[in-house]
This record gives sequence, structure tokens and C-alpha cells, in this order.
Amino acid sequence: MSSALCTALQQPTTNAGHFDLSQLATPYAVIYFYPKDNTPGCTTESADFRDQHARFLAAGASVFGVSRDSMKSHENFKAKLGLEFELISDPEETACEAFGVMKLKNMYGKQVRGIERSTFVINKSGEILREWRGVKVPNHVAEVLGFVESLQ
Repeated sequence: MSSALCTALQQPTTNAGHFDLSQLATPYAVIYFYPKDNTPGCTTESADFRDQHARFLAAGASVFGVSRDSMKSHENFKAKLGLEFELISDPEETACEAFGVMKLKNMYGKQVRGIERSTFVINKSGEILREWRGVKVPNHVAEVLGFVESLQ
């Protein structure tokens, strides 16, 4: 990962935090980009990460969700779902652009710019170890977990 990608991730997080790869307590980070808080697919995906969170930590990976939603929206979404990991607010699309997840999508017959659901596993050096783009929610978290567990 270039230093530009590391810098792009240095965004505010829920719980009054700030993402800093060098400060991770684990050797790996799972960064998942999702379109919007409180939508069906994003809720399911976040709940799946929540349900496997202890296993991700046991395998040495911290989990972070990223969307363009405001910090207030993230705090409410996190509380509603009981998420134990932090969400990164990227309203200026700095991280989204750096990771190349902004795409034109068809919505109700119109082209709209939005986040393509994507997940990245990175190490503390900032190297992308694996990426998934155009993610379909069913079984995705299990696949990511399997990869992270294979790193041990």
C-alpha cells in the first residue's frame, strides 16, 4: 500500500477515535467499504462482521467499516447493531477514492456515483494482502475470516 493509501485511511472513527494503522493492536486490519448505514445489505454485512468479530480478533485482525455516512449516522448504526468494532467516516471520499471503490451504479434507471462494496485485508506495513471487489453479502464474511485465519 502506498503512503497515500495509509494517509487516506487516517479518518475519524466512532468512539471519538481516529484510524492509524501504526497504532493497531493486531497485525492485520480488515477494512470493508459499504454504501450506506441502515440499508438492508449493509446492515446484514455489518451484523455478519459483528457476529464473527471475536474470531477475527483471535486470528489477529481488527475490523473497520467505511462509508461516506456522517459520524452521527455511524454512531447510531453502531449502537443499533451492537458493533464492537469502529466505523470510519469518509464524507470527503478520501479513502474511497484512494482504494478505488467509487463507481457509477444504476439505481432506479439512473446512473449514480456510489461505493462498490469491497473488502481489503492489510498488514501493519500497509501492504494489501487480499482484496474483494463487487462483494455479494452472503458468505462474504466467512470467506474473509477464512483468509485471515489462514495467515496464522
